[in-house]
Amino acid sequence: MEATFLIIGGGIAGISCAETLSYLEPDQKIILISESSLIKTAVNLQVLTKLLTTFDVQEKETSSLTESHPNIIVVSDRLTQVCNTENTVKTASGQNYSYKYLCICTGAYPKLIPQADMFRNYIVGIRDTDSVETFTKKLQIAKKVVIVGNGGIASEVIHKIRNVEVHWIIKDKHISATFVDPGAAEFFLSSIQEIKKDDPKPCKRMRFKIEDSKKSGAALGPDWYENLEIYGSSKATPRDIKIHYQTEISKIVMSEGNQYPIEVILINDEVIPCDLIISATGVLPATNFELSSDIKLSEDGGILVNEFMQSSVSNIYAAGDVCTANWQLAKHWFQMKLWTQARQMGCFAAKSMAAAFAREEIYQDFCFEMFTHSTKLFGYKVILLGLFNGQTLGTNYEILLRMTKGLEYIKFVLENNRLQGAVLIGDTDLEEMCENLILNQIDLSPFGEDILNPNIDIEDYFD
Repeated sequence: MEATFLIIGGGIAGISCAETLSYLEPDQKIILISESSLIKTAVNLQVLTKLLTTFDVQEKETSSLTESHPNIIVVSDRLTQVCNTENTVKTASGQNYSYKYLCICTGAYPKLIPQADMFRNYIVGIRDTDSVETFTKKLQIAKKVVIVGNGGIASEVIHKIRNVEVHWIIKDKHISATFVDPGAAEFFLSSIQEIKKDDPKPCKRMRFKIEDSKKSGAALGPDWYENLEIYGSSKATPRDIKIHYQTEISKIVMSEGNQYPIEVILINDEVIPCDLIISATGVLPATNFELSSDIKLSEDGGILVNEFMQSSVSNIYAAGDVCTANWQLAKHWFQMKLWTQARQMGCFAAKSMAAAFAREEIYQDFCFEMFTHSTKLFGYKVILLGLFNGQTLGTNYEILLRMTKGLEYIKFVLENNRLQGAVLIGDTDLEEMCENLILNQIDLSPFGEDILNPNIDIEDYFD
């Protein structure tokens, strides 16, 4: 089978790429190879600012894509080999597919702790819909668990988990260090031990639901945990979370004469008996297929791409978690393995391939000018803009803070009196103003500390 455009992966990056290509090149044949029979598609796109968007993620059967885009053919299979010299790929079923342009959007897989191979029955990673089902089943019979990691997945599990004693192992000085600073972590701490009633408001994004379908491979969308019952077996312990700061797991041993099957030994020699370990220590690019040496990879195995999402082989592109940005980045943008960037990269890869096919010139999309991300942590709306933690600024910057406990946390990162990044937690409604200040680099020295004075509407300054 052959096509003008071949896309590998049914996650946000792959589906965004396929849908954009179908719109730009409606007369060209597009083949999408997806390991999962369920695909992730972005719907209900809402533009909050020039660069910041939110969207719902719906999990659908692959047939829905072909119904809405007649020039797309979806194949349920797994990629095993890319042969760029012949412009073909091979799949696990033994089929060969020819292409003129290829986009690899295979995503990433969990980077489990080193001891995972020896203790597979007691260690689970959370990345896709299959792993969530395994996690929830094992948790139902657990009384004490260890969670390792300090990013979004770990924070979401901590927020939702109930009826089990939890030991949260983090190597940093504060929680959720992937996204926030110590001040914001302190803001979140008060909500960790609290048990809040479920919010009756409808979720604006995909809520994961287990279906009787082939679902491995598809990465989780935002709010994946909202409809899940993440409960252990200890009803007498509705909420018990202990945080172990600045430490890591040294080793794991089988327990002898203990009610728990394994013991976790930390580098500070503390011993934690437990039933289960949840490893949420990041992800690695899913390049677990045969690639030509002509396709250059980063140190962690990601496919290196230029500003047009193009690999070192001119007609092979990559987007989402499987790729690594290898161009001169704009000052306020950097790569993180997030579903927002996966969508942006997938869409732009499609535009680049369509331009190459039509032999037209294209410029990099404006979304790569500044980092933007909207998410939810511990029940709070969180917006991250620009160099929100002072990334790449060294020590030559200052921070302005405003916090109202239980309501909002606002952090501005300034360099030479110009806003370089911002963290907005809660319903601050400051995202558009902050974005403009970062992009336009307005000198804020005339406003002094009034820029975060709670008695002054700072938006009035910049209408």
